[in-house]
Amino acid sequence: MRPPGVAPCGGEGVRPVSAREQALWTRARLGRCGPPLDLLTARFERHVYAPHAHEEFTIGVCVGGSELIDYRGGHIRTGPGSIVVLAPGEMHTGGPGSTTDGYAYRALYADPALLTDGTLGGLPHFREPLLDDAELALALRLAHTELSACPDPLEAESRLPWLLTALARRHSTSGPAPDEIPGAAWVAHAVRDRLADELLTPPSLSSLAADLGLSRYQLLRAFRTTMGIPPYAWLAQYRVNRARGLLDAGGRPAEVAAQVGFADQAHLTRWFRRVLGVTPAAYRNSVQDSR
Repeated sequence: MRPPGVAPCGGEGVRPVSAREQALWTRARLGRCGPPLDLLTARFERHVYAPHAHEEFTIGVCVGGSELIDYRGGHIRTGPGSIVVLAPGEMHTGGPGSTTDGYAYRALYADPALLTDGTLGGLPHFREPLLDDAELALALRLAHTELSACPDPLEAESRLPWLLTALARRHSTSGPAPDEIPGAAWVAHAVRDRLADELLTPPSLSSLAADLGLSRYQLLRAFRTTMGIPPYAWLAQYRVNRARGLLDAGGRPAEVAAQVGFADQAHLTRWFRRVLGVTPAAYRNSVQDSR
């Protein structure tokens, strides 16, 4: 499920050999200066992968057509909405499941450690590589889509390890780690204050967790339980509120985006609309007109 060549963040992926043969790579980072995690968006009509294996877990969501994968001496046939989990070191191939529809999927390549945080029993084992979990498939696809468009490090670290832990807890042989986090509210407020203080270059969640003597999963659970949203969403809303004040004072959206820590104006616009229902430019114009 993996063609050669990786695109840098924000760059081009593997160039398509035709309009129907496309593969685009994005490299996200799990926290500022954190380890990379590769995301692949692929749509093929005829392409067949040679037998190969990966050092990481390969986790894919089929988004169209059907792929036929040779794996562990058998065959896997995907369909839209299905999740495929291929273990590290396991040889596999991939190709169209029919002669007419081709196949399309989104995949990520996760270090095994990302699936052990929040579970017990060591490296997770998935007896069945093809999973039917509509809720998790939708969440993985949405996270993949949004992070491929804007691979914000804090957002990637907040969303992907959480979803990978859910995958392991729901579908592997590993048991769930205890969910009770002593002093969860204090942990959440400490993380919130650090993010607010360092909004331009927020620390990684793994470093915050280490400072607090917790795992990243424990930090995420404490924050989500207390605040009701993950850390990246809280920081984005905090940045929007700061941006609003700067726009009120006459700041231009592109300048304001940089001043509050968004990657660019498009990143600011995405969150501004989510929180306030309008674009930053429309908000600024309406405020200026009212004056």
